[in-house]
Amino acid sequence: MKNKIINKIGVNYKMAMKDMNDKEKMQKLIDKLTQDLSSKDKEIVGYLNKIDALEEDILRLQKLIPGEASKIKSKREKPEDIFDPDSTSAIIIKDLVKQFDDVTAVNGINLEIKKGELFGLLGPNGAGKTTTINMLVGLLNPTEGTAIVGGYDVKRDLSKIKEMIGVCPQKASVYKFLKGRENVELFGNLFEMDKKVLKERADRFFEASGLKEASNRKAKGYSGGMIRQLNLIIALINDPEIVFLDEPTVGMDPRARRKTWTFIGDLKQQDKTVILTTHYIEEAEALCDRVGIIDYGELIALGSPKELMKKHDAKNLEEVFMKITGRRILEGV
Repeated sequence: MKNKIINKIGVNYKMAMKDMNDKEKMQKLIDKLTQDLSSKDKEIVGYLNKIDALEEDILRLQKLIPGEASKIKSKREKPEDIFDPDSTSAIIIKDLVKQFDDVTAVNGINLEIKKGELFGLLGPNGAGKTTTINMLVGLLNPTEGTAIVGGYDVKRDLSKIKEMIGVCPQKASVYKFLKGRENVELFGNLFEMDKKVLKERADRFFEASGLKEASNRKAKGYSGGMIRQLNLIIALINDPEIVFLDEPTVGMDPRARRKTWTFIGDLKQQDKTVILTTHYIEEAEALCDRVGIIDYGELIALGSPKELMKKHDAKNLEEVFMKITGRRILEGV
């Protein structure tokens, strides 16, 4: 019995010593980690001090060389810091290129569109108008170059851009099994619009477009022109700052087209920026503050319709295009 007690005491002693050794080892490990962390903290502080010193040098150089200041950029800057959302430009396009295999659809376009401007991209089918629009709204990625929409880069801040734009695509985005009003309400709900505001805005748009009576009929019974008008209402229902209208009056009869022109013209009175693509000469002349004539993916002329007609001694934009290219805009349309 005595031996058993002595053996048990011995075992307990060894375990206690082992625990003590383990604790000592653990404490030493903790102490070492603490020292390492302290050392790393000093290194990080050192790096941050170097960065601050470099930024001070950059600011000093910018003051010493005012003309070169814009070329010296801090690495901490982000696109939204560089491109001011509150600037006077709604869209800035820089060396924009889009290639599909061996075909260059857009070839190095540079363009600036001011806030509140109704700007037209005019040219024949296949000129690159829709491809340009699709890059500006994020449906296509540029092969080269970039564009700034509402102060944000299409390559980096697409989610912010989508919050401020409305798009009326060339191919109508309408559910034909739904009524006209149901289509508008569907897209309004996707934008999480207030129900009352959505109804008031939809009523106003249906009245202005002449679709008030047809709004409670299924869209499958609409004519091509009516579908285009409904598509335009959907593009505007969220009250966007910048509106892209890609061939919005295709398929409309002359009367509906004229009514739509009034509808589009009213957007300018609301201080919205509108980018309109069209191959209708009279449409560009009637609506646009400025037009950019595009052909084979290149911007070949830019200015107000009157400026371009005066410069090229032409009676209309069709004649301007013919004098520059030797072809008519409507060829192939």
